[in-house]
Amino acid sequence: MTSRPRTTHTADLTPAELCAVRALLDEAFEGDFGDEDWDHSLGGLHVLVHDERGIAAHGAVIQRRARHRGRSLRVGYVEAVAVRADVRRTGLGGQVMAELERIVDTAYGLGALSASDKGALLYTARGWQVWPGRICALGPEGVVRLAEEEGSTFVRPATAGPLDPAYELVFDWRDGDVL
Repeated sequence: MTSRPRTTHTADLTPAELCAVRALLDEAFEGDFGDEDWDHSLGGLHVLVHDERGIAAHGAVIQRRARHRGRSLRVGYVEAVAVRADVRRTGLGGQVMAELERIVDTAYGLGALSASDKGALLYTARGWQVWPGRICALGPEGVVRLAEEEGSTFVRPATAGPLDPAYELVFDWRDGDVL
């Protein structure tokens, strides 16, 4: 039996739960989920779905900043969305995303995420849109264009109002994959 999604802050996860989430992410991303990726998923809100085997699905939303048209937007950035292999295509990813979207829509000016080709199907089906403009980051040496992130960065305008793709989105810098 699968439980309803549980939403909790990183600080309220037990060490065992953190280990179980990390194991789920390592498995779901087939070994392509490194320590920096893990670090990016911490410090915000987590949505967890449990079943009799443990954690069946997970996603997180953390706060970031992005500059657009001279404004600094509070961004709910979605990270580490994964469903255990044996329960994929059963609606758990949609349950996790519904809760993450509720958080983004009520607490942030903008939702954003970076998606793989596989993951993009889930997000587009839920109304997330590929950002059609330039993607940049404010790095240690100034603004850096992240052309490799263009086409895989999705947005969900929440309270920020309309965005203009003629203007770039400039995200805050972080180690590892910036987006």
